[in-house]
Amino acid sequence: MNEALVFSDEPVEMPEWTGDLEADIIAAIRTVFDPEIPVNVYDLGLIYRIDIGNVEAIEIDMTLTAPGCPVAGEMLKRVEKASLQAPGAKGVKMKLVFDPPWNPSVMSDEAKLELGML
Repeated sequence: MNEALVFSDEPVEMPEWTGDLEADIIAAIRTVFDPEIPVNVYDLGLIYRIDIGNVEAIEIDMTLTAPGCPVAGEMLKRVEKASLQAPGAKGVKMKLVFDPPWNPSVMSDEAKLELGML
């Protein structure tokens, strides 16, 4: 693994790329951590959709744990920047959505375990 740009408050390493664009984008997004919860935004369940129909304009729908999140804009930029690190990703369009509202049930088992919820 190579050290990458910092997409969280702590330095992270970018994953080894697989050549599968969707898997590589997900791996890159997993380097972005919520600043208040020590879990990456993908495993928190904040990424609702990744559409790779066009590598020039990959569409990512993302939500937040709370609509009034003070770092909303920064989180979207971090996810966009991380996604563009995946080989083959040429452009990313981020969309902030709140439907359905986020709730802890959408977290991965790894995130629930990390937060002591399992």
